[in-house]
Amino acid sequence: MISRFLDTNVLVYTDDHSQPEKRSTALALVKRCFRDRSGVLSTQVLQEYFVTTTRKLRVEPEIARSKIEVFSRLGLVLIGLPDILSAIDLHRTHQLSLWDALLVSVATRAGCSVLFTEDLQHGQRFGKLEVVNPFH
Repeated sequence: MISRFLDTNVLVYTDDHSQPEKRSTALALVKRCFRDRSGVLSTQVLQEYFVTTTRKLRVEPEIARSKIEVFSRLGLVLIGLPDILSAIDLHRTHQLSLWDALLVSVATRAGCSVLFTEDLQHGQRFGKLEVVNPFH
């Protein structure tokens, strides 16, 4: 089975009514990941989702919390020290931000073949992991 890692921006767009095309794409992608049980995310993604939606989109904290509970029903990866150290190595070798490198590191550890994000170059590969911009 293909595992798909969802970056924060995918989850955030599910709440962004100012971007109807991106919202529609994000909702369809999240729905598909639930339906075929292929979605994976990390604790980093959930934390960033909460901060971004409550600050920038003015989502009520209670609603954001409830959505985090729902999103956490996808495959959830807890971030540990080995992930941070791996991310630092990726940061150094690929000139990624530490936060993007952490996503790549965790998605790779989770065995994902796709990382859905708009923050990295579409089509970029890190071993077996391919970056896909679903809004491209």
